[in-house]
Amino acid sequence: MAGRKWQAGGKNSIPARAVLCLIAAVVPVGAARAAFAPSTYLGDLDPGVVWELLIGSVVVASFLGAVGLWILSALRKAKRAQLRRNAFVSSALNHLNQGVVMTDARERIVFCNDRYLDIYGLSRADIGRNMTGTELLELRRDRGVLDISAEDFFARAAAPDGLVTELPGGRSVLVKYFPLPNGGSVTTHLDCTDQRKLSRKLASTTQFLESVLDNVPVCVAAKNIEDGRYIFANRAFERFSRFSRDHIVGKRADEIFRPETAVSIDTADRAALDAPEGYHRSEFFVERGSERRILASNRVIARNEAGDPEFLIALFEDVTDRRSLSRELENNKKFLELVVDNIPVSLIVQRVSDGRYLLANRSAETILNRRREDAAGLTASDIFNAREAKLIVARDEAAIRKRSMIAEEHPISTKDGLRLFLTRRMTVLDDHGEPQYLIKTHEDVTDRRQTESRMAHMAYHDGLTDLPNRAAFLQALTQMIEACDGTDEEFAVLCVDLDGLKEINDVYGHAMGDKVLIEVAQRLQTVARGGVVARLSGDEFGLIIDGKQPAAGIALAEQAAEALGEDFAIDGKSVRTGLTTGIAVFPHNGSDAASLLANSGAALFRAKAKSRGTISIFEPEMDQQIRDRRVLHQELSVAIKNGELSLYYQPQAATGASVAGSQIIGFEALARWHHPVRGFVPPSDFIPLAEESGLIVEMGEWILREACREAASWAVPMQVAVNLSPAQFTHGDLVGLVHSILLETGLTPDRLELEITEGVLIEDFDRGLSLLRRLKALGVRISMDDFGSGYSSLSYLQAFPFDKIKIDRAFVINLGRNPQSAAIVRAVIDLGHGLEMSIVAEGVETEAQLSFLSEEGCDAVQGYLIGRPAPIGQFAALVGGDRLAETVRRAG
Repeated sequence: MAGRKWQAGGKNSIPARAVLCLIAAVVPVGAARAAFAPSTYLGDLDPGVVWELLIGSVVVASFLGAVGLWILSALRKAKRAQLRRNAFVSSALNHLNQGVVMTDARERIVFCNDRYLDIYGLSRADIGRNMTGTELLELRRDRGVLDISAEDFFARAAAPDGLVTELPGGRSVLVKYFPLPNGGSVTTHLDCTDQRKLSRKLASTTQFLESVLDNVPVCVAAKNIEDGRYIFANRAFERFSRFSRDHIVGKRADEIFRPETAVSIDTADRAALDAPEGYHRSEFFVERGSERRILASNRVIARNEAGDPEFLIALFEDVTDRRSLSRELENNKKFLELVVDNIPVSLIVQRVSDGRYLLANRSAETILNRRREDAAGLTASDIFNAREAKLIVARDEAAIRKRSMIAEEHPISTKDGLRLFLTRRMTVLDDHGEPQYLIKTHEDVTDRRQTESRMAHMAYHDGLTDLPNRAAFLQALTQMIEACDGTDEEFAVLCVDLDGLKEINDVYGHAMGDKVLIEVAQRLQTVARGGVVARLSGDEFGLIIDGKQPAAGIALAEQAAEALGEDFAIDGKSVRTGLTTGIAVFPHNGSDAASLLANSGAALFRAKAKSRGTISIFEPEMDQQIRDRRVLHQELSVAIKNGELSLYYQPQAATGASVAGSQIIGFEALARWHHPVRGFVPPSDFIPLAEESGLIVEMGEWILREACREAASWAVPMQVAVNLSPAQFTHGDLVGLVHSILLETGLTPDRLELEITEGVLIEDFDRGLSLLRRLKALGVRISMDDFGSGYSSLSYLQAFPFDKIKIDRAFVINLGRNPQSAAIVRAVIDLGHGLEMSIVAEGVETEAQLSFLSEEGCDAVQGYLIGRPAPIGQFAALVGGDRLAETVRRAG
């Protein structure tokens, strides 16, 4: 810079030097000529003229010299002014807070201020003469204060936002590059480290505040008061209004909400503006979609520096559910007060600090002996006599010390006499864990305890005869075993079965049967002479007798049979019954109660198998029979699961005068079991076993599904009949099962006939009747099997419209032998036809029976005379012709 300033001063002195040189050249030449020119050379000129010319020349020369000196002085003065101006500009630029670099059209650096050098850690000596801007950037790159190329630098610095470079130590510099019209440039460098930190801090603070407002569960919105347009809305506002923030900001309420809602909002805004304190709280209704919601709003006016309203900030929340909950809580409070006031338990609440009663319900008036309103504020000493009050206070204090519930029963005198009350005391603690309230309830348990006492008696006694039941009998057996264990003493366990009770029930009804059982119990107790007598089941009793065995046991059994052999005169009727007895002896036939009872039951089973009215003593082989029966039960369960059962079909025919004239109209499906080891197991062995064990439910489902599947394949659409066990009616969804099997197999419902016995209705008449009606609604046919074998069949016919009645084979088999059977069969046929039900006779085995049934108008017959049960393949010609027969042959 100094060199350039110097060069500029030299150029300004050139004109003055030229003038001085010209004057110096003219004056000496003229003087010489005047001094040395010969006179002859002057010619005729006057010497005076010559001197005047000479003097004039000197004057001109002097004037020109003066002008030159003045010009030289002016030029020097201008140079000093320029230098002062340059120094001022340089000083001003050097004191800027920004670095400045200027270049000329050839990119040479013509100016670089001190701030630039300070920012990048450079010195004035680093800036060489004629250094270009690009060379300066390379210098900075070498010094580690530039990390981009020169091209990127100029391109990005020339952008409107400039270039921010990061320097070591975390400093940031904002660079802006400005090209000049003459081809030069000016570049500014501003240290923006603090500004960027502040900007980041401000952005972080702004983001934090926005995040806080966005996560506030209350709706927050702000709007300009001048135009009423929203300038902010948080997420809660978005969720409530169901509008996005972009849709809300910049709009007025009437541009967002429905007119009624907008009017409510404007009204609340005006109320806040008119409020002296600039704050207004209100509740108003708004519409959101099809809903009408209640908003609780707080509105605050924000003012500027001049105190004029500028912004309105609204905070509001949807309190619809809260108001609804509040009303619900109020209703619940009233409801609970009503409940507490009407519960049959006495409720009293008292304060621990002074023992005064705070609350009592209506039931407590019995305990307090006064109206509950009159008891409020009183203590136990104010209400009860001194002795009772002392006892009550002592019990209250014990409950308070324990700080948990204490329950006790004690009698209390009331207007109804001495009653037993269960009193519960519960201490309620305050926030500091100290007792605050004592809650007491008094429940009259007099009737309950009497009932429990009766129930405890019933748990070990038969409800009808008041004899000990099976549980009590087993307890007595255990006590007898403990008493006789280790001694030579013996005792016998008798299991007796009452003969003829079923017939009494069938003929005279269960009421008569119950009276017989009561009389039987009394006679057995008389015979036992104070010994243990128990009712084990419906018609089964148990007795224990000590003494020499089995003689004492047999003697007791004979005496009991003799006592029960006498007629019972009940309600003017004379009935008779008998006993079948099984005996087991301790210790020979068992060492524990269960074994003795089971073995006496096994002996009873053997006695009934021999003949009714007999006495049987347990023998070891009986135990083996029981084991065999259990094994058979397990094998039957496996057979059902493994598909070892099969179906046989017995034909049913329309009744004709002869077998040839009786046309087959359907079949009854019957289960058969061919055991892989035992061979063919009779249905009389495994069907009762299945019914006793509950396997009949699983077996019945298999039979029903298999029969429907088979019948659906017949070419001739004959009916198929399937027996349903009473157990199937009490386990699972029978109606749903039948429906699903019909859908699964494709069998039309009118081809399926379900046969039931009266046992289905005996267990639970209403439920059984409901199930039958639902089954019939499916379209299947319902028939009553073994009609006439029960006492209540006629009542069932009256309650349910059966499609068919099957006469029990016990009546059919005696046709031709006694006139009573013929009369019963004839009456059943007439009864069925009168009820518009078809009649089927079972057990037809002779032509005479068939002829009788045909003459009496029986609709259908079934029995060995028509056909024995057999696999369906043997009836291929009837149900499917050659196609089914071929299918059977291929199946093996």
